Amino acid sequence: MDILICDLFVIWCLGFVIFLIILSTHTMVKDWLLQMKSRYYDFNTYLRSLYGCRVQKITVDAGLSCPNRDGTLSAGGCIYCNVRGSGTGAFARGVSVTEQLHRGKQALARRYKAKKFLAYFQSFSNTYGPVQKLKLLYDEAVAVEDIVGLSIGTRPDCVGLPVLELLQEYARDYLLWVEYGLQSANDATLARVNRGHDTQCFKDAVAATANRGIKICAHVILGLPNETLQDMIHTAKTIADLAVDGVKLHLLYVIKGTALETLYRQGQFQCLEQQEYVDRVCDFLEHIPRRMIIQRLTGDPHPAELAAPQWSLRKSETLAKIKQTLESRDSWQGKKGGAF
Repeated sequence: MDILICDLFVIWCLGFVIFLIILSTHTMVKDWLLQMKSRYYDFNTYLRSLYGCRVQKITVDAGLSCPNRDGTLSAGGCIYCNVRGSGTGAFARGVSVTEQLHRGKQALARRYKAKKFLAYFQSFSNTYGPVQKLKLLYDEAVAVEDIVGLSIGTRPDCVGLPVLELLQEYARDYLLWVEYGLQSANDATLARVNRGHDTQCFKDAVAATANRGIKICAHVILGLPNETLQDMIHTAKTIADLAVDGVKLHLLYVIKGTALETLYRQGQFQCLEQQEYVDRVCDFLEHIPRRMIIQRLTGDPHPAELAAPQWSLRKSETLAKIKQTLESRDSWQGKKGGAF
């Protein structure tokens, strides 16, 4: 009898090992095992799991506009956005998409030893234009050697069915991320910063984009005017309930020449202090599911354009503080309700 029990136990153990081997080949599980080495699931880990090497984004300025700036919705834009719309101005200087990507490849290969790249259409709204024009821009990007995918920053009110069908075509052959600017799930905040859309618009865009092979990233800004910690956590919980694959967090810093700078100079807006921002990021991460990829934890202001706060230029220091704070709290992404 004892021998029979022993044999059954050995068989069970072998079966369980085989089950784990099969399970570990599943992409989601492999990603999860990788991300558990860190307190949050970072973008580099995700990309390395796909391609086996360092992959970097190359910022592209495609010369597109925004309905919140060209008069369709508004002429002033969001209060934190300047006339370049987070762009480099390269397109206006006559630098083609191809040339921008070649220059970016050279710089990032030297700095990070990157071997593959994503073309990141960043400035303004990069699905805002005639579909044929968009196709020409995207085709130009993927034609560059070592470009393995596209990351397209846009607004949730700029993705009609023809655009989604176009993106779906690229998603069949390339890694395709669409990055929607939510910024906050508080409609009063969205109105305050002149976003020109509400939270439901974002939810509708996510629902329309899901199940097309397109990865969805939500952009969120921490430190928006009059936002409380509870508002920020509400935004995290809203994202957690949607078919979102990744999140980008930004500090609300003040750029020269914006409506926000006017408020700042008048004493009507105060930037978060560095540790305050670090704490908000950690609070936010605790409510984000572990399956979601954290593409960024803070932004990169142009030094010549920055009005405040100056500590936002010390990105490495801020990232180190986030890591230290998570460790001191014994906290991690998804600790407070973020399901797998």
